[in-house]
Amino acid sequence: MKLIIAAIKPFKLDDVREALTAIGVRGMMVTEIKGFGTQSGHTEIYRGAEYAVNFVPKVKLEIVVSSAMADQVVETIQKTARTDKIGDGKIFVLDVLQAVRVRTGETGDDAI
Repeated sequence: MKLIIAAIKPFKLDDVREALTAIGVRGMMVTEIKGFGTQSGHTEIYRGAEYAVNFVPKVKLEIVVSSAMADQVVETIQKTARTDKIGDGKIFVLDVLQAVRVRTGETGDDAI
């Protein structure tokens, strides 16, 4: 099993969720986050005053899938979340050693 963590732009969330559902992803966790990468924040003007935005709003997706499906999920997120502008996000893939469904006690691939 693989854990896929993706940080994407918030306005891309619905598109990514629909694309993942279409390929058979049955669940994900979503968290609103703030961060910065290459863009290192930026400046904005609010009511005539300029101020620095050091952390940019993002959405973090956490998805556990079978190892066989991981590459397809990464490719789907990458294609769907891409805007070709700086700050499109990052995707990380980690190994999952164990998964347990709390309600039934199912483990491994059966739990996801």
